[in-house]
Amino acid sequence: MDVKQKAINTIRVLSAEAIEKANSGHPGLPLGAAPMAFTLFNEHLKHNPKNPDWINRDRFILSAGHGSMLLYSLLNLYGYGLKIEDLENFRQFDSLTPGHPEYMHTKGVEASTGPLGQGIAMGVGMAIAEKHLAALFNKDDNKLIDHMTYILCGDGCLQEGISNEASSLAGTLKLNKLVVLYDSNNITIEGDTKFAFTENVRARYEALGWNTLYVEDGNDIEAISKAIAEAKKSTDKPTLIEIKTKIGYGATGKEGSADAHGAPLGAESLAALRKNLSYEEEGFNVSKDVLDYMKEKSVELEKYEEDWYKKLEAYKAKYKADYDKLMSFYDKELSEEVLKACTDIELKDDASRSSSGKVLNKVSHVLENLMGGSADLGPSNKSVMNDEKFFSSECPEGRNIHFGIREHAMGAIVNGILLHGGLRSYAATFLVFSDYMKPSIRLASLMNLPAIYILTHDSIGVGEDGPTHQPIEHLAMLRSIPNINVIRPADSREVCYAWQAALMSKETPTCLILSRQGLKLLDNSSEEALKGAYIVHKEIKDAIDAIIIATGSEVALSIDAAKDLEAKGKSIRVVSMPSQEIFLNQDKEYIEKILPSNVKARVSVEALSTMPWGRFVGLEGTAIGIDRFGSSAPGKVLFEKYGITKEHVEEEVSKLIEK
Repeated sequence: MDVKQKAINTIRVLSAEAIEKANSGHPGLPLGAAPMAFTLFNEHLKHNPKNPDWINRDRFILSAGHGSMLLYSLLNLYGYGLKIEDLENFRQFDSLTPGHPEYMHTKGVEASTGPLGQGIAMGVGMAIAEKHLAALFNKDDNKLIDHMTYILCGDGCLQEGISNEASSLAGTLKLNKLVVLYDSNNITIEGDTKFAFTENVRARYEALGWNTLYVEDGNDIEAISKAIAEAKKSTDKPTLIEIKTKIGYGATGKEGSADAHGAPLGAESLAALRKNLSYEEEGFNVSKDVLDYMKEKSVELEKYEEDWYKKLEAYKAKYKADYDKLMSFYDKELSEEVLKACTDIELKDDASRSSSGKVLNKVSHVLENLMGGSADLGPSNKSVMNDEKFFSSECPEGRNIHFGIREHAMGAIVNGILLHGGLRSYAATFLVFSDYMKPSIRLASLMNLPAIYILTHDSIGVGEDGPTHQPIEHLAMLRSIPNINVIRPADSREVCYAWQAALMSKETPTCLILSRQGLKLLDNSSEEALKGAYIVHKEIKDAIDAIIIATGSEVALSIDAAKDLEAKGKSIRVVSMPSQEIFLNQDKEYIEKILPSNVKARVSVEALSTMPWGRFVGLEGTAIGIDRFGSSAPGKVLFEKYGITKEHVEEEVSKLIEK
């Protein structure tokens, strides 16, 4: 047996052993897909284990993230820093080998995967980023940005709708440096795919504008290598390589069965696997010849980066301005110029979506690595950079992206662009359609990606479109996600600072919740919006009778209600709280200053679900909002019908004061 085959079998056995020790995991994919993954890493992937983050590396995403031990075994053998002890701690608390790959947790993991299909869509984002940066910086004599994006997926990934959305866009954009290795074994958790998935996948991908290749035997590493080499030659299409494998290969009694998918093999099948693969090493040991081979290969791989840095130095010497610009793209610090651009608009009565569009266009002039777009709602979301071209196969330098009506894929593609590095990115749609993006928004939060989501048409103010388009529970949903900032600005000034907060964020995504309806410019809105909440209308006496807390379009009517109550001798404070999350991250002194704990008479006002407001108004307070679906009617009529009026606010505040 040659050393390459021994290395493949080592990957198989290490994976199975780790899963057995954890008594948890998915051995089927590592056993079946080890040959394709090893061949990619060994013969084609341009990577350097000593520096997993160098700019021009090829990217590899294990979209079928449940097969994580495949990736961990590869990272161990290639010297990415994972030790045998880490493999032995698979799926244990705080280990470097969690159940599914986690970005920024384990070196060599390019994206957090596990929710099926997400990896394919994020890979599309990475390929877009590569194509865009190459168009901006490559020269005829120096192709500085020139790398591939590889994805390993299974039948499950290709059943998820997100993969088709993203693949459709990839074909349209002719992302030729994108290659999907399809581990085609006809098995999912419930058994044979004949019951739910009988389509001709390659024919579908051909219809989507992809090249397709076929490898009949997943153990034929020469055929696999030849197919990958062929895929790399493509100049106008992404490529899907279907590779027929057997799930649980080598495990007697489990091979080719759903039993191999998501449970340890068991001692008997593990012993049979070792025998069938002629694997002689005991425990988690690796043979000396495999270790020696992998060490030599790791040293050999360092040359990829060494050669690239020579190109970089030559580039710097000849194209200094472009070099400086490229380096600035990878600088995460925000310049004063960008911060100033956020506030360089005329402050006036305006819908916050319109104010946001004006800020975006000011920022785009100075933040040259900002790239994004909308799910076919650009004119409504005000999310188009007006002086910029649209990204396409003919115009890869364009910074606007037509995502098409593909919210789910859009969210993941934005994540992929950010994961690639060198670019900032945003996505835009109606707030109600954030439902379609939720899995991708959650992953952005989990991966600490500063994605920006422009979510407009923020309430029943949408009006005649009716309840299908009127968000009710969506802010509660978004606010429930850990590590996210949800900002609903009350006027054009708060919009400016919302954008500042979003752009200053380095590890937290931001949802900008923006109105279709016009908002009045408030007299006392201020930069304190950056703290998440502040006093927008001060009480008339030292003693506070009640506090009204509001967001967005409801701040102005809350101020009007406070003024009417003041005319009756009441002392009312109005707090604008554009972001609950940012406010709760302030120190205790500031929180107490804005919401004194001795004032129990509190009313929140927001034309959406009241669910998130209990922690601010307390058991003795009142939350004014909407806890039922809306109706089709003009927005002003709906605000009246649902009690989002200054009169209702006055009434509820008065009740609390009189208690």
